[in-house]
Amino acid sequence: MEINGKTKVYGIIGNPVEHTRSPLIHHTLAQALGIDMVYVPFHVKEGQLEAAIKGAYGLNICGMNVTVPYKNAVIPFLADIDTRAETMGSVNTLVRDKNGYVGYNTDMSGLWNAMKSDGVSIENEEVIILGAGGVGRAVTYMCAYSAKKVYLLNRSAEKAADVAAEVNHRLKKDCVTAMALSDYKKLLTGAENRYVVMQCTSVGLAPNVEDAPIEDGDFYLYVKYGYDLIYTPWETKFMQLVKNSGGMAYNGLKMLLYQGIDAFELWTGCKVSKEISENVYQKLRERTGN
Repeated sequence: MEINGKTKVYGIIGNPVEHTRSPLIHHTLAQALGIDMVYVPFHVKEGQLEAAIKGAYGLNICGMNVTVPYKNAVIPFLADIDTRAETMGSVNTLVRDKNGYVGYNTDMSGLWNAMKSDGVSIENEEVIILGAGGVGRAVTYMCAYSAKKVYLLNRSAEKAADVAAEVNHRLKKDCVTAMALSDYKKLLTGAENRYVVMQCTSVGLAPNVEDAPIEDGDFYLYVKYGYDLIYTPWETKFMQLVKNSGGMAYNGLKMLLYQGIDAFELWTGCKVSKEISENVYQKLRERTGN
């Protein structure tokens, strides 16, 4: 690819950001669609976020993704914010506008599209979410829109209660129930249906690949679909436990793919075909060693 004065620049900001696979997604999409662009990781150190946003705009950077720890912290520095991103309090995509950047959240649309591609629906389902951190909070919002019931489990029941109260208040519905992670057995007593479970903690990441947020095999007998938003390792202990009990298990690589595609479409106005999506997914799998 030849870089010239017409090449548009996009990127991702985070701390750290060196591990990101987003350049692979966006460069593959750009090549497939014949778009003259480059996508660069920008390591923004603590205390430099506002300067980074202003500097990026001044340098005519056309759009950026935002990763941890800045998905919430970036909001005060935006010209505007999409309604759903504002509701969630989380932004992962910036689109350049005449007055600054507009913030969007494609993480949850990415997860939604990943689940759709796997044939999984949470419509009128009972969902268990493990973890009430930044990811768990966003997933709780997504599930609360269409699930029959959402149970938010966290090591700190107080933190889960805060997130549940916020979601219920903002969406004006009583859908989310908070619980301590250690109280998971309460969901098994008299349960008639099997759950969709979203694993939103960091448990299972290297080097602790033999760990799962819930180790009790009896819990997994009640899991119909298990989504672990981790994608390295390819199959986490959580996923193994789901499969061993007869459920279907998925990792977070497709979520990464589709959130990137949604951001790319926002930036370029192009529509990414299923064929191109599948090609990018295969490249991501190869990069992760699978």
